[in-house]
Amino acid sequence: MTSHSQSDRSRPNLAAAVASRVERNDRGEGVISMAIAILIIAFIGALMFVGLNTMWQDTEAKTTTQLDSIGGSIDG
Repeated sequence: MTSHSQSDRSRPNLAAAVASRVERNDRGEGVISMAIAILIIAFIGALMFVGLNTMWQDTEAKTTTQLDSIGGSIDG
């Protein structure tokens, strides 16, 4: 045997090393997916808050206008 074949035996099998690394790479996938889902839900919630707040302010302004037009007042 040559010294080259001896060094090949001492190195770990490349295919086995790659296979084990591929198996370990998806361990954090659930955490990343959950983080993305939480960010999307938070963004949708923020949009809903802005929309409902705008709608509430518009409704309040219309109600005040109607009360003022019929002679009522919310201030007492």
